Amino acid sequence: MTSFLSRRHLARAALPALLALPLLAPLGAQAQSDWPSRPVTWVNPFAAGSAVDVVARIVAQKMAANTNQGMNIDNKTGASGNIGTEFAARSKPDGYTLLLGSPGTMAINPYLFAKLPYDALKDFVPVTQLVSFPQVVVTSPKQAFKSLPEFIATAKAQPDKLAHASSGAGTTSHLVMELVKADAGIKLTHVGYRGGAPAVQAVMAGDVQVGVEGLPSLVGQIKSGAVVALGVTSLKRSPQLPGVPAISESIPGFDATAWILLMAPAGTPPAVVSRIQAEVKKALDDPGVRQQLEAQGATIIASTPAEALAFQRNEMGKFKRAVEISGAKAE
Repeated sequence: MTSFLSRRHLARAALPALLALPLLAPLGAQAQSDWPSRPVTWVNPFAAGSAVDVVARIVAQKMAANTNQGMNIDNKTGASGNIGTEFAARSKPDGYTLLLGSPGTMAINPYLFAKLPYDALKDFVPVTQLVSFPQVVVTSPKQAFKSLPEFIATAKAQPDKLAHASSGAGTTSHLVMELVKADAGIKLTHVGYRGGAPAVQAVMAGDVQVGVEGLPSLVGQIKSGAVVALGVTSLKRSPQLPGVPAISESIPGFDATAWILLMAPAGTPPAVVSRIQAEVKKALDDPGVRQQLEAQGATIIASTPAEALAFQRNEMGKFKRAVEISGAKAE
């Protein structure tokens, strides 16, 4: 009898502690539901007005309206994006400082620079892939070849006689073309310029035979006939240029695009990451936002954190190969 009463007494004594457990368990959920309780900073390591910047501002504006909190874009430029990226990596992992990651900082610089002030994998957790941007291989209307197969045939017949322009050694436009060259089995001379605009101008003038640049920067010239689009670098054709073949139609499986990953500093609570991803997806699902982004040549993704991480790892492998093929090194 005494033993039974003792057990009964212990059970009653433990009851308040058991009842308290549900109050302690959802701390992560509480942090998730509280986000955002103050303005959020999105660090863009590149200049205002770039494709990354334009996309970020469209999405951030909608998120600010949905959450009733400020979403501020902070352009911290310099050192090929390394300055802003390091700043974000060292920020408090609470969901209030986010990074706009792109191929340069998240997949190319780790192999281009002998030493980086951040680790692209260890210092960040991907929240979502916002969008992707097809790159476009273009030429001048003055060139004899009018399609990618014709260009490849011409290049094979004249090894190292043709040149391709890029916005600079080690940039996305340079390395995407290096992958085209490797997979098509052609040899071209690379000519780097200080930015995409002068590179495209060189193609238009016939100084170089082909160039690669992001779709948002080329839509106007393509539609006006100033340049001829030979192919888009996405696996499938772009809805913005349905008449332009995907390079994969000539080189099976080819897929090399620019993109934007929204990243949080490592250590950000998973519940907060999930909450941010949900708010981003809500903004990207808005018809007005979709219309604005598609007008910029963007393909909307809105992936989960797990999908975004898998994507980043795959892209790092792809661009590592491109850097090795090119022999490019940070200046």
